[in-house]
Amino acid sequence: MRNSEMGKLSGLVGVWTTTISDAFFLEPPGTEVPGVTTVEWLGESLLVARSQFGGGGHPHSEMSFVLGRSDANDRFVALYQDDRGVCREFSMTFGDGRWTLTRADPDFHQRFVADVETDRILGRWEASEDGGASWRKDFDLTYTRA
Repeated sequence: MRNSEMGKLSGLVGVWTTTISDAFFLEPPGTEVPGVTTVEWLGESLLVARSQFGGGGHPHSEMSFVLGRSDANDRFVALYQDDRGVCREFSMTFGDGRWTLTRADPDFHQRFVADVETDRILGRWEASEDGGASWRKDFDLTYTRA
């Protein structure tokens, strides 16, 4: 039986074309990196989102999220990993057309804020090296249902 709170994330399931844009680390300005993201159920209570980026002269990169929930604590959680060997834990909210992922770790603070539509998600990743007092945008991330 599907976890009822996790069921609220069902709209994420499927294949998405993804685009990284307006990234401070990409040259020249205006550079876009194409990708694809697949979101699928893992059992009845977890989602797995796997993304691959690259092509058009950009290096290949991969990242994954496992989205779940702590029922006892009444909150969503997300675990992240990528092909650099990075592992991170995020708190997550999802509802009313908004999706957020946040972490406040000793190395730096990070957040993803997105507006969710039926066939498009418009998001941005931000980071803070001063405990969340100021934020810089890392990049925009757009998902379009394939």
